[in-house]
Amino acid sequence: MPDVNIHSLKALAIFKTLFEAGTASQAARTLGITQSGVSRSLAQLEENLGIQLFLREKNRLVATPEARELYDEILRLMGNIEELRHSVLALKEFGTSRLRIAAIPGLSFGFVPRLVAGLLEYNRNFSVSLDMMSSHEVQLAVESSHADIGFVTLPITSRVLRVEPWFTTEAVCLVPQGHDLAALERIDVQDLRDQHLVISNQPSISTNPLLELASQHRVRIAGKTEANIGTITALVASHVGITVMNPITAQDQLAPRDGVVMRPFSPAMTFSFGLIYRDNWKQAKVLDFLREEGRALLAHYPATVISPAGED
Repeated sequence: MPDVNIHSLKALAIFKTLFEAGTASQAARTLGITQSGVSRSLAQLEENLGIQLFLREKNRLVATPEARELYDEILRLMGNIEELRHSVLALKEFGTSRLRIAAIPGLSFGFVPRLVAGLLEYNRNFSVSLDMMSSHEVQLAVESSHADIGFVTLPITSRVLRVEPWFTTEAVCLVPQGHDLAALERIDVQDLRDQHLVISNQPSISTNPLLELASQHRVRIAGKTEANIGTITALVASHVGITVMNPITAQDQLAPRDGVVMRPFSPAMTFSFGLIYRDNWKQAKVLDFLREEGRALLAHYPATVISPAGED
């Protein structure tokens, strides 16, 4: 087809109806036009395309293989138009139609997925992708524009990103039900003496903060099991050992049937989290929605929120 214009699009729409109806008379009734109008449109379309779409056999129209291919292409085109319509609606609402999120594992088991759910509940026209990676990888993804926004562990420094602190939590201690420490109202670092600890794998050579704290207080532990953060609560529930972690991740992973007790821990170990994005995203309306939704979500966690959502 040399040119795509309103007339050719109308002819394609008539062809689609004709292909589905099987007869010119039925297509005419469906479209509310005359049968001769359907026939003229088909003849003009075949002339413009330079291919035969139907075989005429005893007043019957038999679709050619070319007609089947054209019909499939029209369906794809209609799907793209519908997707475009959804994108326009999302653009009107939030200033963007897609959101690529990178998030640290500690917030990816419940907190960030609930933010996404809240966004899509408000507007189903959004397209969202969510990738889980280390805090440093999140920063690189947002800096390189492979992600639009990122949830990171603070502090971070970047010359190209806006860093927005969201909240700080105090660590809690997780012990299996029936464990000797489960009877305590608060667990102190000294209570870790001769205990087996479950700690997260370190993505770098940095020291694990719990082991570092135990060393500072000269607390000798019995041993340790290192694991991916997604399996730590399961290991505690299986009586492998006890752990100290941020309450956001703990609550997102635990279920009542796991039989794990959560207790305050001292001295306080804090974990800070924040949102990062490039400067061209600072006015995006979707960020306002996420901030409001984030504040509402935090009310459901046993966390002390020191820094509410807000820009630096």
